[in-house]
Amino acid sequence: MKLMTGLVRVALSVSLQKDNSQRQYEAEQAKGSSCRALGKLEGLLEQHRELQEKQEELENLMNAIFKGVFIHRYRDLMPEIRAICIEEMGQWIEHYSNSFLTDSYLKYIGWTLHDKQGEVRLKCLLALQGLYHSQERAARMELFTSRFKERMVSMVLDKEPQVAVEAVRLLTLIFQNMDDVLTDSDCASVFPLVYASSRPLAAAAGEFLYNKLLVPTMCARGTAGKQRTRAAFQLLLAFFIESEVRQQGGGGRRGLPRQGHDIALPTQFHDHASYLVDSLWDCAAALLKDWQLLTGLLLEDPPAEGLGDREENSLIMFLAASVRQATEGQPPVGRISGKKVLSARERKVQVEDRLRLTQHLIPLLPLLLAKFSADAEKVVYLLEVPRYFDLTLYSSGRLEKHLELLLAQLWEVMEKHTDCEVLEATSRTLHMLCSPELAFYSRADFARSRLVDHLADKFQHEETELFQSPGCLENEDVYCVATTLKRIAILHSAHDLTPWNFFDPCIRLLRHTVDTEEIPKQVVISAISCSYFSLYWELSHLCAATAASDPLPRQEQLLSLKQKVASFCSLCQNYLVDMDPGVQEQAFVVLTDLLMIFGPQLPYGGHRLLHELVYEPDVALQSQLAGFLVDHVFNHDQVEGSQDEMLQIEELHQRRKLLAGFCKLIIYGVLELSAASDIFKHYSKAYNDYGDIIKATLNETRQIDRTEWAHTLLLTLQQLLTQLLLEQGPVGVHSAAFLEIRDLARRFSLLFGLHQLQNRSALVTLHKDGIKFAFQEPVASDSRLDLVHLPFLELLSEFSPRLVPPDKALLLSYLKKISQAHLSFRRGEEHLWASLLVYQRSLSPQEEAAPSPDVPAQQKPGPPAKRRHLDESLGHSDASFSSTSGSRLQSPLLTSTTLRKKGHLAAQLLGQEDSGSESEFVQSQPPQGHKASRSQPQPKNRGSLGWQLGRLTLMEVGEAVVEEPETSEEEVALGKDS
Repeated sequence: MKLMTGLVRVALSVSLQKDNSQRQYEAEQAKGSSCRALGKLEGLLEQHRELQEKQEELENLMNAIFKGVFIHRYRDLMPEIRAICIEEMGQWIEHYSNSFLTDSYLKYIGWTLHDKQGEVRLKCLLALQGLYHSQERAARMELFTSRFKERMVSMVLDKEPQVAVEAVRLLTLIFQNMDDVLTDSDCASVFPLVYASSRPLAAAAGEFLYNKLLVPTMCARGTAGKQRTRAAFQLLLAFFIESEVRQQGGGGRRGLPRQGHDIALPTQFHDHASYLVDSLWDCAAALLKDWQLLTGLLLEDPPAEGLGDREENSLIMFLAASVRQATEGQPPVGRISGKKVLSARERKVQVEDRLRLTQHLIPLLPLLLAKFSADAEKVVYLLEVPRYFDLTLYSSGRLEKHLELLLAQLWEVMEKHTDCEVLEATSRTLHMLCSPELAFYSRADFARSRLVDHLADKFQHEETELFQSPGCLENEDVYCVATTLKRIAILHSAHDLTPWNFFDPCIRLLRHTVDTEEIPKQVVISAISCSYFSLYWELSHLCAATAASDPLPRQEQLLSLKQKVASFCSLCQNYLVDMDPGVQEQAFVVLTDLLMIFGPQLPYGGHRLLHELVYEPDVALQSQLAGFLVDHVFNHDQVEGSQDEMLQIEELHQRRKLLAGFCKLIIYGVLELSAASDIFKHYSKAYNDYGDIIKATLNETRQIDRTEWAHTLLLTLQQLLTQLLLEQGPVGVHSAAFLEIRDLARRFSLLFGLHQLQNRSALVTLHKDGIKFAFQEPVASDSRLDLVHLPFLELLSEFSPRLVPPDKALLLSYLKKISQAHLSFRRGEEHLWASLLVYQRSLSPQEEAAPSPDVPAQQKPGPPAKRRHLDESLGHSDASFSSTSGSRLQSPLLTSTTLRKKGHLAAQLLGQEDSGSESEFVQSQPPQGHKASRSQPQPKNRGSLGWQLGRLTLMEVGEAVVEEPETSEEEVALGKDS
């Protein structure tokens, strides 16, 4: 193909020379007879004839190569060869369009658009982009465009991100250079991609939208520049609102099938704007940064024609999104983009934009808040704008009067609204203005103090009335108490309100509620939050004092805080059993956070004096936390009534937060590791909703203590089996529930895949304790239901492939000794011991379980002295294993393992770069001294019973190993063992 490209370039050069000679000949021929040089005419004619012959020869040669090579290779089995063919053909058509820009050649590119490999499809799109880039060439491709347009439009949803990006760019070129080719339906397939999670795809779709929707209006003649800009912005608003109405109306993503690219269409109205602004930023930044136009439209009185409430809401969203994009330059949350490093020029532009928007919006922001202060959603976005200001301009630009107006508007917003989102936005803005580094800090701090004084006086008056007549208050009075305390709690989350001492009145409210249950739940939830933040701020003061070491915190301060934490945790523990789910959830969240902050890690980081503040939860609190988790997270499907899909997603996110908070307590050692059994038992059933959280907890807790971690896995399986036997009796082992437990055991066993030597002690302990549990003494000796836990051995058999062969031999010996004592009293009932046989077979070496006489004995046994030494060491280790209760292995066993597997270990060291599943498969095989090498012939008697049993066991081991690489790769991603 490269040779063909070279011939095309030569042919192009010959064609140009021929055209040049033809023009010279015509120019000479046009001269008069007196001025005409006959010799020159003959030379030009001869030169033209020679060039024509060369061109024909080249075309014949190119035609031969095309038919002899390209026709066969553009369908080659190798995708790289197919990609090269299409890429080179694009070069031929683009550079030598006179010969190759015909449908007989273009059809090969069109056919290859359906190739299965993304690389080949990408080369097709790039080749077509070079052709459609010229309006002259695009005009000659009408037939090709009409034939393959549907395929090109559908490729915007290609599963390969880069292919989808180039498909959108190709459609943009088609729209620019060909009139009336793309229909409204074709464009509707591209427009929703401005909300895609991939930024390159969204930016390409934004450029298409800009050229289709905005460019014709902005380039229209006969109107002023501001009018054109205003009309373009109104078109953009109409598109934005229409896409949102289509989403809320259940119309779905028009033109978007369920396959292909994920379109990150935000579920709520306010998320759309930031995505759309980011998509259009590369091509329409000048329009989006026209803040004079945006604020002018918002402050017009009366409003402009066609500018209703929805349009005003959209304008405010665009204002906030464009301000953020101009100052930060980062895509919105959820949009995938590579790490962008800004150049010096881009940073300079950002600084200039920040200064320009600050100068323009500081005087107008109080006016906008005053006009839209009654609309909660508009206020939230307007309060985001000051985050991107250059706040020093208030003092350096002598704009303090606008600061006073802004602070007054914040007070008014705090008084008008009770929505959490609005109050939190107001609190964040006030906290930003009250930064001690700013020159106007005293003004902002004075305004904040006045606001808190007002709320404190109001709360004190309302609390007195609440205690005097708790059951006689009207709904309006209860609402006032709840909203006042809610405002205080939200302010307390960002501001240090310790001087007002809100902790004591909140604790009185909580205690009164526990005693009388007369306080409404809205007041209780806010009181819990306010007390919670009070403790945090007090701890923050003590941490700052210990870090500065001057003055050191007094013992009385530490004891006082410790008593407050204990009393508050005790109250929250009582609320865990409250009848109201909202109060229970708030108490659980607060408890998990407090236990983390006041956990064992508190004295670290230079705070050794705070070790007395460490709060250790008692057993009752741990059990109540686990019980709440089971009732409100894993048993949520018991809630009656159908719910909206979006509400279900939000509730799922909230349940995941509750589960993550409890898992953090286990990972950081606040709760005992055994408490994780309540979570691990739902690993299989709740895998779709919480599998990632539970798996991360499994991997993190394994690093803490492997033996204790293995004991927790064992405890989880024991609890599940015991619960099954209590509910269904001995017949439960034949039910589907027992198969689910066994599947959970198999999943647990996969976590032992890597690092067999590090997991060796934990695995042996797990098997030994599991054997003891299976052979527990019956409650009544004459009962026929003794040894009901014997099916637990089937669960243990799932962990057997992870054992090294010497440990299997020791465990098998230990199992025989334990089982013989019970077999002697139950003669004639061996059919009840199927689980024992399954577990015994999983521990038995394959060659011993099913000997085959056809195996050739090519490998000679070791020297008698070495064999005697190995037998003695194994016997000694077996005896010590059965006589001791510990889980650690003796040194003779390790020596024996090293001797028996020396050759096998060397093979492993030579193949460390192999895949995880292959290495684990090698480790799961019997020792090299007991298996035939590759050079040995296979057994001829393939129908023997021993050969079939061996093959069946190897298949079982293979199934366990095949699923292991997925888990092993995830373990590597989460962090390998040290």
